[in-house]
Amino acid sequence: MPLTDREQAVLQEIREWENKLYTYEPNDFERSYEKYLEQSLALLPQEVQQQLFSLLDSWLFHLHALIQGSHLQVDAKERILTAGRIFHPDIQSLEDMNALQIDQLQYIAKQQIARHRMYSLAQGGAAGTGGAIMIGSDIPAMTVINLRSVQLIAMTYGVEVNTPFEMMSSFKVFHAATLPLRLQGRAWEDLMEDLDRHEDLYFYEGKEDLTDGTWLEQPIKQLLKAVAIIMLRKKSIQGMPLISMAIGAGSNYQLTRRVTDFAHKYYQFRYLANKGEEY
Repeated sequence: MPLTDREQAVLQEIREWENKLYTYEPNDFERSYEKYLEQSLALLPQEVQQQLFSLLDSWLFHLHALIQGSHLQVDAKERILTAGRIFHPDIQSLEDMNALQIDQLQYIAKQQIARHRMYSLAQGGAAGTGGAIMIGSDIPAMTVINLRSVQLIAMTYGVEVNTPFEMMSSFKVFHAATLPLRLQGRAWEDLMEDLDRHEDLYFYEGKEDLTDGTWLEQPIKQLLKAVAIIMLRKKSIQGMPLISMAIGAGSNYQLTRRVTDFAHKYYQFRYLANKGEEY
């Protein structure tokens, strides 16, 4: 089916965004940081590194599956279908969401995106108060928020994330979105290759080990944020640690913005590709 003018315009926006990923040039600070991280990891025995990354992969995958099967996610799926029925009363399943126009889907997706960005903002502000429990729960909470946002964006564009391929794809989208910008272009190519390689898009055949030294940059940034919060939590304004709260809220918001932007582009592309463009 040929794309409409509006769909062509959205596809062009995705292509321009994609080109920015491919042409991104890291600055000297990023290169130095990458080199320092590689040297630090090299101090660990190879076996220890493999166990660490295997543990991270396992934890993320099981957390991803747990979120997908939760009652909260089931309720969110029904809200998405209800929102879709506003535009198309005959919608009964996620697959039926493909009957909606691109702007209608964008409207529903942006509601999910805005909601999860606010969750991240609130979580960061709470962590910024300096409480031990809130700081300690920040990384797990942000992982849940961002994994869930990817799944909900996928469902908005008619993708059921409980099949092996789609579960792994949404996991890889989250992983790619949390990589440093200099590596996101290659991660996007890998996602596109997965679409080329899998014809039925049900069973997944490919690399399942995702985390490595480069992916650790984001968790390390979260830990550095925690250190900054602890150092600044006593600098209060009218009894509130506003500086540390601003650091926590701003950092978390920017992370979720990156994740949701990346995921939205990916599932928009999938929707448009299914309407007539080749992968």
